[in-house]
Amino acid sequence: MLPMHLSEINLKTDRTNSATKGREEATLKKKSPLQTIGEEQTQNPYTELLVLKAHHDIVRFLVQLDEYRFASAGDDGIVVVWNAQTGEKLLELNGHTQKITAIITFPSLEVCEEKTQLILTASADRTVIVWDCDTGRQVQKVSCFQSTVKCLIVLQRLDIWLSGGNDLCVWNRKLDLLCKTSHLSDTGISALIEIPKNCVVAAVGKELIIFRLVTPTGESLEWDILEIKRLLDHQDNILSLVNVNDLSFVTGSHVGEMIIWNILDWTVQARECNFWDPSPQLDTQQEIKLCQKPNDISIHHFTWDEENVFAAVGRGLYVYNLQMKRVIACQKTAHDSSVLHIAKLPNRQLISCSEDGSVRIWELREKQQLAAEPVPTGFFNMWGFGRVNKQASQPVKKQQENATPCSLELIGDLIGHSSSVEMFLYFEDHGVVTCSADHLIILWKNGERESGLRSLKLFQKLEENGDLHLAV
Repeated sequence: MLPMHLSEINLKTDRTNSATKGREEATLKKKSPLQTIGEEQTQNPYTELLVLKAHHDIVRFLVQLDEYRFASAGDDGIVVVWNAQTGEKLLELNGHTQKITAIITFPSLEVCEEKTQLILTASADRTVIVWDCDTGRQVQKVSCFQSTVKCLIVLQRLDIWLSGGNDLCVWNRKLDLLCKTSHLSDTGISALIEIPKNCVVAAVGKELIIFRLVTPTGESLEWDILEIKRLLDHQDNILSLVNVNDLSFVTGSHVGEMIIWNILDWTVQARECNFWDPSPQLDTQQEIKLCQKPNDISIHHFTWDEENVFAAVGRGLYVYNLQMKRVIACQKTAHDSSVLHIAKLPNRQLISCSEDGSVRIWELREKQQLAAEPVPTGFFNMWGFGRVNKQASQPVKKQQENATPCSLELIGDLIGHSSSVEMFLYFEDHGVVTCSADHLIILWKNGERESGLRSLKLFQKLEENGDLHLAV
């Protein structure tokens, strides 16, 4: 079944759509310092798109299955499997009665001869379903949860998976409950990651809880999960939790705190926070900038590479260098609304999506000797917190410019959605996939690559029919 789509739209000639309406309204309310880019986006390869329609409500999740397939899920409770190359709808999985709250793949063990790709989905209907994404068959369903499961994690090495809600449960591939914790919190676990020594980290409100899994031994065949430590360094609810590398993981909170942790001993390696910092030396003539709304500084998502952590903070993007332990570049207003998801692309590029309906591509560049807007090294100063001494700001300006050797430059603006873009996937060969509150999925294609593929197919067809020799 082919997708209902706007076939191969060239973005160079069609960039006006309903998504721009929201931006215009936001601009009327308050003039925005948002960086813009012209119609001729010479460095933006994604000049064609396919619009995929199958969902009837907000599409919140995308998960990559293999090199050419992905699955989408959202508030309509449906999971749809797509072909990333053609945009063809392959399967529709129906089983949940309420919105889907988490989705993850559960690959087969490498030692297994039969390779079956499974998907786990959790829902507000307090169930988890295991799907065979090759056939669309519902393998099994678990309905014994006392609360909504908000996050799922697979520990491939142990061939188990964990579900996080008001408690933390450990399951095997056959969906047998191996062990569980006691009730942790009414707000529930918001994020889970795996760390060494059979441990996991759970974000519960403003706390991080370290759990250790006890695996079966010759003396005991029982599994167990033990609480080892609670980390209480955050001042507000933790919204994002990710592994950075083999040495560190990072957390971000609702009030803009970023903490980088040692993955082995769980100590704080580095911290960037925003605090009100009244300076007694300043007089009454100095400007006072009040704190923005909390969601303007919330850290919604992280991504990383070998050198840096990239943070989506409110409407902005920040690049934190792990070795220097400071911010080296930022775009304070990368979007008109909160940035929800970011990912690193090849060639020092970054992609971000936002509640404003836009998807933007950035390039991390080293500053030459260009006069640029100074970027303070502390997070709170970047967001305009605290008091500013105008007389003292001049000598500090040069110091700040020298302290931030890089900049984020806008090289692409993908306009196609009419509402909040929740997340995206990047396929090296097939482009970028975005999902949105407008119920749509858009497959953004490399126009030059697609044009070459069409030409190749045309020549192959002409050669098969013998028309190529006649034309020559």
